Amino acid sequence: MARFGRGRAAGSVAPRRGGRVAAYGALGALSRLLEIVVAVVAGIIAVGVLLVVLEANRSNDIVKTIHDAAQWLVGPFKDFFSLDNAKLQVAVNWGLALLVYVVVGRAVAGLLRRPRP
Repeated sequence: MARFGRGRAAGSVAPRRGGRVAAYGALGALSRLLEIVVAVVAGIIAVGVLLVVLEANRSNDIVKTIHDAAQWLVGPFKDFFSLDNAKLQVAVNWGLALLVYVVVGRAVAGLLRRPRP
């Protein structure tokens, strides 16, 4: 009788090797959660920059909420660079904050995602 496939008997199932959480453990799940949080923070800051540069109406509740959240997140980077143009200053300082959040967040997530022994 001829066998087809890769040498397994008909009806046999390949052993399951576990999913991503099994391979990386609870730290892998924490790493994924951290990546999601970093993405949300980066999105808020990026939209905040756009709202300032495009001069969105700050009396609008949605604009005010996003701007306030972004301003709080970039607090340590306020006036990091002092430029003559206010829009450019926001774009540079908030962009720097966004870059730091993403680089540090991804580095920490990468360290957490290392396979367990």
